[in-house]
Amino acid sequence: MEWAAAALRMVLQVVKRAENAVGFKVLPRRWVIERTNGWLMRTRRLARDYERTTAAAEAMIYWSMTALMIRRLAGRSR
Repeated sequence: MEWAAAALRMVLQVVKRAENAVGFKVLPRRWVIERTNGWLMRTRRLARDYERTTAAAEAMIYWSMTALMIRRLAGRSR
């Protein structure tokens, strides 16, 4: 977390469940990360770590998100 704050000038907030919470409760903004991870895991090559370098893995993440956005922007053909 310190690396993200120093290198990227990002503020990282860890959202945790309350100690006295009972049952299911939606945690704030956590769904955004969970949804994004779900989209990425639909790409077979990202479901496992096949890449030899972190640069190649990062490129696959960019490729996957680019393909997702292209599909969404193109919409359904009629």
